[in-house]
Amino acid sequence: MPADLYRSPIPPQLWDAIRDEFGLPALDQVRERLEAGSPDPERALRQLVRVFIDEGTFCPGFQFQPDMSLNPVITGLFHRAMLLRIPHNYFALWMMNPCHALDGARPVDRRQEQHQTALTAALESTLARAVA
Repeated sequence: MPADLYRSPIPPQLWDAIRDEFGLPALDQVRERLEAGSPDPERALRQLVRVFIDEGTFCPGFQFQPDMSLNPVITGLFHRAMLLRIPHNYFALWMMNPCHALDGARPVDRRQEQHQTALTAALESTLARAVA
């Protein structure tokens, strides 16, 4: 993946791909769901990956488990991305694109717990370098 991809505007097709494969609810919708079903909705809200499209704020569905709780692998990766000052939208782009450091797999397809270390290493070696 060329490094300049992370210095360019996000292709609108990315948002369509996330919406089609995982869902892309608005932040207000997610807030309502979390407030209704989470013992600590404020903590969950602070951990959300948010993407900014036009005038709206949305939450990629790849970060949610079937019960609407947050996937701990994604929250850990996203926390690391924030420490590295990686913008939310570029984090979402990285999650959806094949990654050389993961033998061509998309990070989103490796979001199970056994892949946490490999994903963190890939994040640091590819995305952090690309947006630096």
